[in-house]
Amino acid sequence: MTAARTEDPGSATVRLKPLSVVPEGEDEVLVGDAATGAFVTIPAVGGVVIEALRRGATVAEAAAEAEEFAGQPVNVPSFVATLGELGFLADDDEAQEPVRTAPIQARRWMTAVRPEAVRPFFGPVAWACYAACLLYAVAVFVLRPGLLPDPAADAFAFGDTGLSALAWLPFVWFAAAGHECGHWLGARAAGIQTRFGVDRRLWMLVFETDLTQLWTLPRGKRYGPLLAGLAVDSVLLAVLLTGRLLIDTGLWAAPGLVASLLAAWVFIKVMQMLWQCLVFLRTDLYAVLVNALGCRNLWRVKSLMLRRAFGRLTAEQAAELAEATETDLRVGRWFRWVWLAGFAGVVAWFCVLLLPVFAEVLRWTAEGLAEGPLTAAFWYRLLCAGLLLGPETMALALTVKEYAARLAARR
Repeated sequence: MTAARTEDPGSATVRLKPLSVVPEGEDEVLVGDAATGAFVTIPAVGGVVIEALRRGATVAEAAAEAEEFAGQPVNVPSFVATLGELGFLADDDEAQEPVRTAPIQARRWMTAVRPEAVRPFFGPVAWACYAACLLYAVAVFVLRPGLLPDPAADAFAFGDTGLSALAWLPFVWFAAAGHECGHWLGARAAGIQTRFGVDRRLWMLVFETDLTQLWTLPRGKRYGPLLAGLAVDSVLLAVLLTGRLLIDTGLWAAPGLVASLLAAWVFIKVMQMLWQCLVFLRTDLYAVLVNALGCRNLWRVKSLMLRRAFGRLTAEQAAELAEATETDLRVGRWFRWVWLAGFAGVVAWFCVLLLPVFAEVLRWTAEGLAEGPLTAAFWYRLLCAGLLLGPETMALALTVKEYAARLAARR
């Protein structure tokens, strides 16, 4: 499984999986198996050993190179054993499954699109266009404040609340799918693979793209896949706003329904883009922040530091926190409070943008339910409310499942 058996352990060779080795600062390297999504940071001398073993060097030869690099003897057999515990040694028995990052997730990495086919969409010219679309949208809102979304009015494109709710869903799914496809194509342009999944953030159901393989890229090349979703959002918002602007200036005499649908879709897109700004919810901009600051496991370190602040840190967790990197600890000191205060931001986001919509739908639904189950209105309004609130119901189910698993693990 690991090393060729010889009488002299130092003359053995070690077969490794196709590992990525990416420099992280001056003293460390990030080593990982892109197929399983498992990554770990190790001292730079470990990267020297891995590179030697990949060239076919024996353990003794790798130890000599490591000693020359570090200026002192290096225990390479122990290091190889650690690689085995991490699952980084070649195993002929069976391929390992990728590490799951979401409750609902595709099992295989997607490779359908060739990198060279989509690379032009993520070059400097393309990114300049995406930035221009975003600036254009901001300028339209500043110069035409009447086009800013009004949730209570814009969410209901039709006179019938149920029909408006049904019309709302297709664009929500389409816009979300476009955002995630942006991540997927941005990742393919960078030469890495992704998987789609479904997870939750607090009580909200979210679609997400597993970008674990970003860790195989140098830090500066990770921004493209991370921001590709917002790039797609910016283009779509610019197109929709152009329609609204033409109508507002009288250059396009569009039917009233078209104007109403455009208003609803702009509202949905703005809501989704603002969501990505909530850095305390592991959104796209959170990932950008983590990459820019050079953090490794900020989310976990933040949680442990909060538990310590409130006197709930166990001995095992204290030991885990002691192993955190200095960068994670330094950023975690302020990010934990940002995360805590972020709940207020989420509540504000929900109350300003979604609560008016949900309140109107629930009021409308209650009126239909009051007519009794023998009426068509009862079932029609129940169906519309169920479809609109279905994602939140699913998020609640995932929450219950998650906490049930935690309780089972403690027993």
